[in-house]
Amino acid sequence: MHDVTTAWQSLTERVQELRDLAGIEGILEWDQHVWMPAPGGAYRGRQKALTSRLRHEGIVDPQVGDWLGTLAEDPATVADPVRAAALRNIRRERDRAVKLPARLVEAQAEAASAGFAAWVDAREADDFSRFAGPLGRILELAREEAACLGPVAHPYDALVDRFDPGLDSASLSALFTPLAARLTELLDRIRQAPPLAAHPVAVPVDAQRRIHARVVAALGFDMERGRLDEAHHPFTMGIGPRDVRLTTRYNPEDLMAGLLGTVHETGHGMYEQGLPEEQVGTTVDEPASTGVHESQSRFWENVIGRSRPFLAWLAPIVREESGIDMDVEAVFRSANRVAPSFIRVEADEVTYNLHIALRFQLEHALLGGELRVEDLPGAWQERSQALLGIRPERAADGVLQDVHWGAGLIGYFPSYTLGNLYAALLTRRIEAELPELWEQVATGTFAPTLEWLRSHVHRQGHLLDGPQLIEELAPGQDPVDALMAHLEGRHGKLHGIS
Repeated sequence: MHDVTTAWQSLTERVQELRDLAGIEGILEWDQHVWMPAPGGAYRGRQKALTSRLRHEGIVDPQVGDWLGTLAEDPATVADPVRAAALRNIRRERDRAVKLPARLVEAQAEAASAGFAAWVDAREADDFSRFAGPLGRILELAREEAACLGPVAHPYDALVDRFDPGLDSASLSALFTPLAARLTELLDRIRQAPPLAAHPVAVPVDAQRRIHARVVAALGFDMERGRLDEAHHPFTMGIGPRDVRLTTRYNPEDLMAGLLGTVHETGHGMYEQGLPEEQVGTTVDEPASTGVHESQSRFWENVIGRSRPFLAWLAPIVREESGIDMDVEAVFRSANRVAPSFIRVEADEVTYNLHIALRFQLEHALLGGELRVEDLPGAWQERSQALLGIRPERAADGVLQDVHWGAGLIGYFPSYTLGNLYAALLTRRIEAELPELWEQVATGTFAPTLEWLRSHVHRQGHLLDGPQLIEELAPGQDPVDALMAHLEGRHGKLHGIS
């Protein structure tokens, strides 16, 4: 039996070791996406399998259970918010890990590395068959993981819980079903109105790099503690609060197509940089959930980045860096143009969550065995036609456009919609508490907004789970109502509909 002081010190030291290993895994993954030569995939898979096994062994160690037991019996520990949150978070992680054999953990790491390499190859060749085998292996291991974690009503429930604890297929469907119905109704009304004109702004990539860098810094991302690089699929990697990596991609034919993605990743990066570093080793220095993480990126991308004041501030920067005069009103209308498209990361606000509904339905069916991998491209086309009214003919425009399944992230996609819902609730409070918000955005004064998020979201870390944190910030409010109010307010005015 350990005394409380020794147990707490030992537990936090172990957690920090495990987070250090996670940081090493993050560097390996970042390198694979950004710099690693393609033939290095197999060796990288073995490296990631090793770090995954070491992390697994560290959390399932019986000593961790002993430390948790000692602390759980101490009234002072249970009464302390940070220590109580640490016990909850670590116990949940350990309870999950002890059900998974090390062999499975290693196999999943190797499969994700191979899956990513296969996805890159298949996407470039526009050939799903090159990805089908690795994806089948990832799904096989995901079902095995769910079986180890069971019993659950559906294998999907066990996987989505690791990203957003407490959620399952039923709770997600309770959000997705009414949201999809209301989005479809709004989309039908918008389609009856005169369409907004597309207005892409062609800017050379070298100038775009300078523009992106200035925007990232102005929003509040600390480039001395981070960096911005290019990748096949934009992502953010938090190695630690003093090492946060953003990635993006540039479209020389359309500045906003890439810039909104960069703003999105900057939202992720600022959350990582704002987590409470002083709580290292407690898990409170970690994000509350992936849904909350996505709320930060979706807020900056959609609420701020697609707004007229933001674009008015951006126009002089574009002129200075490229010599191009950007028509603010035309770009504002174009950035908020509602037109169903194949690519999720380029989708407008109204149709975006229909893209997520499509992926949610398909990965749910894949895990449940109702859909075979070889039938996935056709099923994607059918679901796209049903939800968005368009049918992609190229796999690169459909089933191969996202990296998530190749990286083993089965169950992640719902977090994007949760992020949109949470962002709408946060926007209501920010606008109420910062009445000068939009005047500040128009002058490039983003610090007050970032500080609000720092205080209410970032520095809270994982003191509460995501749904509880959002409920505290927006008690009793319906997230679907909040998101639809935002969408109907902005797009109702733009499209001249009630």
